[in-house]
Amino acid sequence: MRTLCASTLIGEFFVIGFAGLVANQMSGLSTATVWTVCGVGMLLCVLLCGALTRPGAVQVGWAIQVALIASGFVIPTMFFLGLVFAALWWASVHYGGRIDEAKARFAAGSGTRPDAA
Repeated sequence: MRTLCASTLIGEFFVIGFAGLVANQMSGLSTATVWTVCGVGMLLCVLLCGALTRPGAVQVGWAIQVALIASGFVIPTMFFLGLVFAALWWASVHYGGRIDEAKARFAAGSGTRPDAA
């Protein structure tokens, strides 16, 4: 799960940065406000990559997804991108958990190889 979730968060890091560039030019918000909010979001994404094994990390990831969707009120395209990343986050958590279970079964000696198709 960690690898898939971290990949999603790194993708979000870049999307938040690019959205900051757009918001800086197109919204009525001050530059300081835009980059403070974007900087906090980007920092959370990076820090969460390292904390994915801790309790509550997935819930913090969901909070980031909600914030990304809510950023659509500033940049309307972010409604769509936020929903895309929320779907990616769900898939990362859901299928990442399945991959972890398959790896644990394989390590225990029962079942087939987890990467066998």
